[in-house]
This record gives sequence, structure tokens and C-alpha cells, in this order.
Amino acid sequence: MTKRPYRKVRSFVNRPGRLTNAQRRALNQLFPRWGIDFGAPIDMRDLFNRETTRVLDIGFGDGEALLTLAANNPTIDYLGIEVHEPGVGHLLLLLEKAGITNVRIIQHDAVEVISDMLLDCQFDAVNLFFPDPWPKKRHHKRRLIQPAFINDVSRILKANGLLHITTDWDNYAEHIRETLKKNGLFSLINEDKSLPLMCRPPTKFERRGKKLGHNVTDFYFCLK
Repeated sequence: MTKRPYRKVRSFVNRPGRLTNAQRRALNQLFPRWGIDFGAPIDMRDLFNRETTRVLDIGFGDGEALLTLAANNPTIDYLGIEVHEPGVGHLLLLLEKAGITNVRIIQHDAVEVISDMLLDCQFDAVNLFFPDPWPKKRHHKRRLIQPAFINDVSRILKANGLLHITTDWDNYAEHIRETLKKNGLFSLINEDKSLPLMCRPPTKFERRGKKLGHNVTDFYFCLK
């Protein structure tokens, strides 16, 4: 009997989205300027040639929220991860139009990027806004928020670093709360809108969820 090869459970389905001509141009011409190929470990200080506050944005979608954060906080460096080409292409166009210099992009699975490319204690905050909730029970194993993932996030955060997670699915919110509680490395803290790292612009997914009557929950976890 031939043994079937192991297939890794992924938190996303990489559907080939429909690229506009402008997005295709951006991927071909602009990615070399703002993009980083998946591969060797990176040092954030070398990447931006400065020592400053750093934020990892996981699954930035169409990139509009990430662009807003970067434009409003030019002294903060942002590394965005997204798997879907249309979102990456759209953000590249936004970065070009706005002339933003404090953002870099990796188009790849965030789990593998964090595990293979990101060094210890490099980020002041990790943002994870509206990850796929995988609402059906049989798909819960695909949820990004899992014990191993949280351990990896804790490794790349600095002491007292912030993990900001947002969801509009009540069931996923409970899953997030329980997973972080069992992990024991983070403390749940209150929101402080005076702190730039806790600010979150509205997103397309948030507007869509509110139209459907979903409750939006923001979690702010501090690394102990």
C-alpha cells in the first residue's frame, strides 16, 4: 500500500482572483520596490535601514487599512503579509500613489513567513484583522488562531508587545479568547485609543459584517 503524502492544513484557500490590468502591472513593476520574496530570514533593521517601532500586519486584504496606518504613522515600519494577488496588487498601487516608504510586503502563507523568515523579538505589535472564521465546525482546524501559531507570534514580539486581533464572528471570538487564555503567554488588556499601535482603520470586511448584523470584537493582548 502506497503511503499518501502529508498535506499541511492551511488557514486559507488560494483562489486565483481576477486581476485587473493595473494590479497585474503593479505585481510586475512595483513588487520589486515594495515586495520581499519568500525565502531567507530578514532583519527588519536592515530592511528599512533604521531602528524604530515595527508592526506586522497579517492578511491585509485589499491593503487600504494598512495604507492608512502607514500614512498616519510615518515613524512606524510595517511588514504586511497576504496570499492573494489582487490584494497585493491593489496595495502596491496605493503605495505608489501615496509615495509610502514605510511598508514592505510578502506574498506568502503567514505561518511559513513567521516560522522561516522572521527573527526573534523584532516587532512591537502584530495586527490580525478579520482572519477567515471558517464558521463550519469541521473547518475549525483551518483557523489561523491555533496554539502553535500563537507561540510563533510570541517569539517574534518584543517584551510587552501587542497582539491585536479583530473578528466579526462571535464563535471565533470565543475561540480566540480561549486559545490565548490557555496559551498563558499573553494578558488581555483594555483598548487605549491614544496609542497608535492600538488604532485600527475600518476595513471592507468590517463594513460587510456590520451590514450582516455581526458584532465586531477587538482583542488587545500584551505579551507577558
